[in-house]
Amino acid sequence: MSARDERTPLIPGASLYDYVLFRRGVDPAAPVPPRGYPVPDGPDGPADPPPAPPARPRLAWDRTQREVTAALAGPLADPDPVRAAEAVHRATGLLRLPDRTVRAVATRMPLDDETAARATARLLTRTGTSLGAVGVGVALLIRLGEPEDVPCLKALGLLRGLARPAAAALDPLDRQAAALLLLTCTDRDRTLTRLIDAAGAGSHDDAEGGNRSVRDALVALVTAPDWITTVHWQARRVAEAARLDALLRAHPDDAALVTAAGRLLHAMAAQHNTRADLLDYGPAAEAYRTVARRAGLPGPALDHQALLLSLAQDLHSGAGALLDWPPGEREALLDLLRRHLGTEPPPGPHDRRAAWLARNRTRPFRHPAPHPPLRIEVVAGDPDGHPTVETRILIDGRPLVPALFGNGPAHPPEHLLDTGGLLPGPEPREVQLAEADCTEGCCGALHVTVRRDGDEVVWDGWRGAAGPPPPQLRFDAAAYGAEVRRARDDESWAWPARRTARRITAALRQRPQLRTRWELGWIRAATDWQDPDTVNVHFGHRPAPATPPEPGEDPGPGLIFEWQLPDDGRPPEVQAAAAVERLESADPKTYAGVIGGSRELAESLGYAWPQP
Repeated sequence: MSARDERTPLIPGASLYDYVLFRRGVDPAAPVPPRGYPVPDGPDGPADPPPAPPARPRLAWDRTQREVTAALAGPLADPDPVRAAEAVHRATGLLRLPDRTVRAVATRMPLDDETAARATARLLTRTGTSLGAVGVGVALLIRLGEPEDVPCLKALGLLRGLARPAAAALDPLDRQAAALLLLTCTDRDRTLTRLIDAAGAGSHDDAEGGNRSVRDALVALVTAPDWITTVHWQARRVAEAARLDALLRAHPDDAALVTAAGRLLHAMAAQHNTRADLLDYGPAAEAYRTVARRAGLPGPALDHQALLLSLAQDLHSGAGALLDWPPGEREALLDLLRRHLGTEPPPGPHDRRAAWLARNRTRPFRHPAPHPPLRIEVVAGDPDGHPTVETRILIDGRPLVPALFGNGPAHPPEHLLDTGGLLPGPEPREVQLAEADCTEGCCGALHVTVRRDGDEVVWDGWRGAAGPPPPQLRFDAAAYGAEVRRARDDESWAWPARRTARRITAALRQRPQLRTRWELGWIRAATDWQDPDTVNVHFGHRPAPATPPEPGEDPGPGLIFEWQLPDDGRPPEVQAAAAVERLESADPKTYAGVIGGSRELAESLGYAWPQP
């Protein structure tokens, strides 16, 4: 729908707002195209600028802010909204910057006269004829919008490129409208259509039949077998669109609804390259109270027991602990979840999920009172969900990473505990506590400097934290060292293959000569992400060149190998010792398989290249 000949031409002088109303009015029952309606062809504004040359090279952000602010500040301070709107149309065309960049600056730029800026924003959103100018109006309404702007924002959000800014402007005014807008524009496979239609058809203040249809659509969506792949990433918006809090009040004894609410809360607590959605879900604490009090309704099935344990992990050391709880209430809810979990053993150990439940069912309920200054908890997630293993650092009972960093969970213990990185050394040491899923170079990481100061260990020199710089943290050195070592040595969370991998890694760390002996650039062991009961030993190999390369010269192609070690039931210590003994006695390139690198090099050395 983005090709020029597929766009709908815009009637001269018609606004984008009128265009969207026209598109919806032609066939109200027709689904909105994926990502929204394409922006039509039309004039760039009431006073068209001359044809613009090609887009400019990317500018530094501070320079971009200065240029956009300088271009928009005068028009937005003009008390005449008509004259101001015309000036904004001209300015957005002449800037030759991406629309989203201009919107980002307009959202944050200082305003000398908010009343004048609001009037201009309303004129732009209702009469604007270019996406750049209308986008500036929407961006301003994120700060300045009022209830009367809701209908216009709901319509403009259906335009391609405006869904997210329009939803941001709707959020403080009408959360359900914002959620329905985003779900409508992202529902590419129509999975959410039933819920969107039911929630958009009427108010939850209607009679029982009205919210019953929303309830049925929500339960069907969230309890479907594939709900994790279709709904998990949009859990907060699904809850807001359905007004989950109102549903729970309307159906106090609905076991299926309680299960759906618990699943949505747990999904909202996850951190995957974004701030935990739970922290932006207003009724989160109320929903936790309801689920915890009624959590005994669905019964003792394994799925339900796993959900209760996941909710307890979130409340104890995850994002749920950061909600604004009255003193003692979070601990009381954890006690309720503990009682609902009970003490009945799960099915046999052959079931990976049941084994996870057996290992971890008591861990979230160990909350020493009062909370110690530092507590480190390693948390392994439900293997049937989006399983992660995190080293959760609690400061006075509050999890540190989700409070400071919104782009990914805390690192696993292999990174933070097994390397000794958290223990102070002779010199201050910077430690990466968390990293964005897409790597630090893309979306950042959270760093802290750990140093010894007399009888204390100090954390300061923060890098990558959101918001104001965190305060300096000081811990008693003896208690600090004891807690780090306790967390490192406590493997009650770990399954056998994970313990095997940790022991192989520890042994390899003590035997650096193996890399030299077998010409390995690096070597590491970890459990397979698709099959956690298998340990993968990966290593790199690059043949030594006839003459050493000059500094900075390309060392040439290399190979990546993988040696798989399925869990054979023996104790992890025995399996790890056998693996290390084989690594010491025989070149691992003779029994591992090539999985990447240079195909030409692999074939020249006689190694089989992996089949696709």
